[in-house]
Amino acid sequence: MKSSVIIFPGSNCDRDMDVALTKFGFKNTMVWHNDQSIPKSDLIVLPGGFSYGDYLRCGSIASKSKIIKSVIDFANSGGLVLGICNGFQILTETGLLTGILQQNKYLNFICKNVFVKVKDKKNKYFKNIKKEILELHIAHNEGNFFCTDQELKLLQDNNQIAVTYCNSNGLENEEDNPNGAIKNIAGIFNKNKNVLGMMPHPERMIDKYLSGEDGSLFFKNLLGNLG
Repeated sequence: MKSSVIIFPGSNCDRDMDVALTKFGFKNTMVWHNDQSIPKSDLIVLPGGFSYGDYLRCGSIASKSKIIKSVIDFANSGGLVLGICNGFQILTETGLLTGILQQNKYLNFICKNVFVKVKDKKNKYFKNIKKEILELHIAHNEGNFFCTDQELKLLQDNNQIAVTYCNSNGLENEEDNPNGAIKNIAGIFNKNKNVLGMMPHPERMIDKYLSGEDGSLFFKNLLGNLG
């Protein structure tokens, strides 16, 4: 399977994502934001980081990059597009995903491991992951997902909520919501579930000696469902 990771000025998780994808069997290509086309791919990833220094709004400048038209065309044709952290922010700015990512509730940068509950498995991202609760890593200042009541209802009605913050037992509560996101939302799909944006970093959880291995489950599952 072939993947492409888009690099923006200020990206800092692009190499982490390249390592993760390669480790689990993807043939990955790094694509510069100023390019106008993407190599033939089964998956496109918008990585975490601080594209353009997070000036204006997080992801807003990156969403105007030349490469984004190709990303949107790929997504609209049914291709899989994954946005992690800043990549999630970029996807909301492009309109591929609904809602916005606001500054964290307590106006602080958060860097820690969290538990998330997988809410929907009828998609290629989570289809065969047996665990319901995953331990992943977050590192962000603007991860507070917000949308209108009408948008939230559509997300719920269409099962577009991908993962939510929870405790180790799967209980979703305010105490385990690190950033104040509405309904503890950590990640969402588009309506067709080929586009996924989420704040947690699976690429940082692929080695038991460094962090944890729940991210490995994500990548192994994704590769298997694309094969």
